[in-house]
Amino acid sequence: MQERKITKIDIITRPEKLENLKEALNEIGVLGMTVSQVYGCGTQGGHKEVYRGREYEINLIPKIKVETVVCEVPVESVLETAQKVLRTGKFGDGKIFVYEISDAVRIRTGHRGAEAIMDIPEEKIK
Repeated sequence: MQERKITKIDIITRPEKLENLKEALNEIGVLGMTVSQVYGCGTQGGHKEVYRGREYEINLIPKIKVETVVCEVPVESVLETAQKVLRTGKFGDGKIFVYEISDAVRIRTGHRGAEAIMDIPEEKIK
């Protein structure tokens, strides 16, 4: 049996784009994902805020990080979909990182490789 390529995709973007991104990824077959609230800085830099009369430099901006691992959905489809949904053309739209995964293990069953991340219809929770 030929080994399927497993790829992890990290998407870091604006929090208000999360629901649109989840819906768009689901439409192309990406069902599993992990979402984290993160803070970061990049080209957009930060801004100043005043709290109790003192000025503070805020250089870490709230973002969300969506992590998913795919083997059946083409990576290019995920990248195109994410860019289409997330792009505003302004600083702060985010970044996408793509990683090759050497192995994966489904703890419950011991399945390895692509089999560990694939959704198996008969195993779906009812």
